[in-house]
This record gives sequence, C-alpha cells and structure tokens, in this order.
Amino acid sequence: MNIVIRSLGIVFVVIAIVYFLKPDVMKWLMDFFKQGKRLYFAGLIRFVLAIVFLLAATKCSKPKVIGAFGVLFIIGGLLIFIIRLEKLKSYIGWWQKQSVLLLRVLAIITLAIGAVIIYCA
Repeated sequence: MNIVIRSLGIVFVVIAIVYFLKPDVMKWLMDFFKQGKRLYFAGLIRFVLAIVFLLAATKCSKPKVIGAFGVLFIIGGLLIFIIRLEKLKSYIGWWQKQSVLLLRVLAIITLAIGAVIIYCA
C-alpha cells in the first residue's frame, strides 16, 4: 500500500514541476474546474485520496503524517461541498488573477508536500 502512497507523492511532484515551469497550465486547470459543477468532482477526488491515505497510513513509515494528509483531504473535500459554488468560483478567480511568482510559490509548496509524502510512505 505504501507503493500507492509513494506513487501519489510522485504525481504531486510531477504536477508541481509542470505548474512551476508553466503556470498557465494551473490557470487553465482552475478555469476547467470553474465551469458548471466540476468543483464537486474535485471534492470527490479529495474524498478518494482521503480514503487511500487513511487506509494506507498504518503501513507507511510515518503513519501519523500520512494520516494527517488523509484528514486534510477529508476537510478539503467537505469544504467544497459546504461552501456555496459561486463563492468557490470567486475564490478560484482570485487565484487566477495572482502573479506568476505567487503561482510558482504555490507550485513549490505542492512540490514540498509531494516530497514529504514520498519520504513518509
């Protein structure tokens, strides 16, 4: 099971590198999820990730860290379903207006999270 977690960590790192090198990809993805009710799909993805992380936590070298990520994914998924859709879309719009530098900082944070997941798997 820790292979699955390590693989997800690698996916986070690859996504972060793409975001860092091409911040427009991040803006495009934000635009994609702003359409219709696609944000609810993002919430479902977070719930699936939460289940995977929580089930795999006991088999990883740092179960508390992996479990904490699972809990964070649950919270993130719940927030998507609790907060009004229009409010979420306006929040995404705010992120889309931010500078490339800030988006690259966000990519570095994502890279660090991916690295922590890989290390703790």
